[in-house]
Amino acid sequence: MTPQELEAVRARLETFAAEMFSGFARADQRRWGERYVRGLLTDGARKSMEPMAARLGVDRQGLQQFCTDAPWSHQLVLAELAWRMDAAIGPVAWVVDDVSFVKDGQESPGVAAQYCGALGKTANCQVAPSVHLVTDAASCPVNWRLFVPEQWDAASPRTEDPAAVAARRQRCRIPADVGHVPKWQLALDMIDELESWGLDPPLVVADEGYGQDGAFRLGLTERDIPYVVGVRSDTALLEAEACRSVAPYAGTGRRPVPRYRQRRISARQLVLEGGRRALHTVRWRMGSKGPLRSRFAALRVRPAGVRIRRAYAGGELPVCWLLAEWPPGEPEPVKYWLSTLEADVPLRRLVGLAKIRWRIEHDYRELKTGLGLDHFEGRTWSGWHHHVTLVSVAHAFCTLERLNPKAPAAA
Repeated sequence: MTPQELEAVRARLETFAAEMFSGFARADQRRWGERYVRGLLTDGARKSMEPMAARLGVDRQGLQQFCTDAPWSHQLVLAELAWRMDAAIGPVAWVVDDVSFVKDGQESPGVAAQYCGALGKTANCQVAPSVHLVTDAASCPVNWRLFVPEQWDAASPRTEDPAAVAARRQRCRIPADVGHVPKWQLALDMIDELESWGLDPPLVVADEGYGQDGAFRLGLTERDIPYVVGVRSDTALLEAEACRSVAPYAGTGRRPVPRYRQRRISARQLVLEGGRRALHTVRWRMGSKGPLRSRFAALRVRPAGVRIRRAYAGGELPVCWLLAEWPPGEPEPVKYWLSTLEADVPLRRLVGLAKIRWRIEHDYRELKTGLGLDHFEGRTWSGWHHHVTLVSVAHAFCTLERLNPKAPAAA
């Protein structure tokens, strides 16, 4: 925001910040919280400590101490934020995603050579899963986790030098009870935490980085949360009509038990066998250049991967939706999703929910380019979590301003 725009919303920002930081015991921390958020909202190429302090006209050390060392709970702020934005947005879905932070050195917590979504390749970076409350009109990140690679876990059996890892963790002040956890489990942990704060997930949407893992899907099913998640084209499936049968008893040995005798087939093969005649053209929303539409096939299937078969050993595999996008001019489908939405869900709704992740891409652009999500230069665990929480507060304020028809446009 320009200084003039910021001054126009100053009173509303102070009221919002007071609400978000009401759990802080000390008044000076509440003031620093509002200042930090105001610094994130002001114009400027960098949103790191020194340039923000200069634009705000405040002491850099005070700003840095508040973010890096002050003992305030980022979970408490995120809980306030989640309650406020759940009421304001009325989400139709919670979207799980992650974002990467490219790093040059090796001392930032969780930095390692790993897949970097920002670059589309393996690079030296941090990775952070997040959960967003989403509609087509608005969205907001309300929970974060910093992924800890195995090389940052002194207790991992793959760690070659536990003492060196322990010293590295100590420099970054990583809590002793924080170790390597798969990203899909971090996502479930965040969902559990949001539910513990009193929020109720309408359904969960995620890309194939999470949806391909059967453990993530099983975790959502165990929590009775419907989902629409991306999967790979080679995902093993059975047709919905498949049923278990018992082979004739030969008279010797153990008696046969019921099992599926149909061959498993990949999502790609299943859709290709249906052919183009099974496709329906769907328009799911208006884009900047007009309506967005493509062709989709929706089939009832039984996921039949190893983890799913083990989870349902001795019972029927559950039936769900396979959704596939096959755009005109393409020789085969380009995207696939599995969904546990009801059997009579309209195709347009199913497609709209599968595609709703576009809001998260919009979020990340604004969080990074406008609000300095990846500008944090500190090297502490709590500092990183404090920074991304304060960026989320700034993003939420912008979202509320956009949703307020009487308010001047926010950046």
